[in-house]
Amino acid sequence: MVQELVTAVVAAGSAGIIYLAAAARIVKQYERGVVFRLGRLRGSARTPGLTMIVPGVDRLRRVNLQIVTLPIPAQEGITRDNVTVRVDAVVYFKVVDPAAAIVNVEDYRFAVSQMAQTSLRSIIGKSDLDDLLSNREKLNQGLELMIDSPAIGWGVQIDRVEIKDVSLPESMKRSMARQAEADRERRARIINADAELQASKKLAEAAQQMAETPSALQLRLLQTVVAVAAEKNSTLVLPFPVELLRFLERAQQPEHPHHPEHRQAEERHRPPDPVPPAEQAPPLGQPPSPDRTAPLEPAPAPDRAASSLEEGPPLEEGPPREGPARQPEGAEESEPTRPPKPVRRTPPGRMAG
Repeated sequence: MVQELVTAVVAAGSAGIIYLAAAARIVKQYERGVVFRLGRLRGSARTPGLTMIVPGVDRLRRVNLQIVTLPIPAQEGITRDNVTVRVDAVVYFKVVDPAAAIVNVEDYRFAVSQMAQTSLRSIIGKSDLDDLLSNREKLNQGLELMIDSPAIGWGVQIDRVEIKDVSLPESMKRSMARQAEADRERRARIINADAELQASKKLAEAAQQMAETPSALQLRLLQTVVAVAAEKNSTLVLPFPVELLRFLERAQQPEHPHHPEHRQAEERHRPPDPVPPAEQAPPLGQPPSPDRTAPLEPAPAPDRAASSLEEGPPLEEGPPREGPARQPEGAEESEPTRPPKPVRRTPPGRMAG
């Protein structure tokens, strides 16, 4: 009898231990337990530590409350300014309502991933390329709001969304590089022009100071010579005044009477011609005299025959000099003719003999 009682106690103890082992569950600190009894949600979520359920009737599901890092695959889209880009991002979220995360959505991780991808493509289509490259903070906030709106009903809170990388086509990269290079060159030219302006002002002030004291220019010339000669070279460059070259050029010009400059100088220094008394105007109230108004008779032309007889027998006229004959204006150009052979002239004494 006693032996049977001891056996029953041992069997009951063993059954109790087995039952406790089957009913005991441990929930970690970063987890919460959701209990379903016969398929229905049982109370609130279980806290961390040891918890008990009914074996075979209750089912415990653990939900992680840690922040989850979910990378978003690269999405290709066209921006508002018609540029094709590939953008990838990352989402940080956590579960704030374990029961809603289990009951309201089948797989909250997959749901958040798909919502993040669609929201990222929508943000790409609504933004310009410059915003994607420089104004990412605003885009991150907009993307976070778009993902967080449906995730609230899933018991999930979006902690942060970041755009990681923006991939551009190679042609667009080259265009942007050329644009940046042109911008830097423009700034460099502006800075150089500003420096030239400041230097020109300083040089103008220095020129005014040197104009007041001519010896300062000579001292500056000597300083330049010393600076050039300080280097180890065998060539010395000295400035040569242009005024001296002009003086030498004027001194080498021939004083020909028909030279334009000589003629202009004579006309400038020539005294005015005196007015003859015959051409002077009569006094007021008197009529002009007939001698003054009579035209002058031309002088008779000398007799060429008489002058030729006095000079002696004429020489034989030779052929005209070689050269192209002048044609009257308006005449058509004709083929050039060969000049005749020159005739040798004989002196008058030999012909008489």
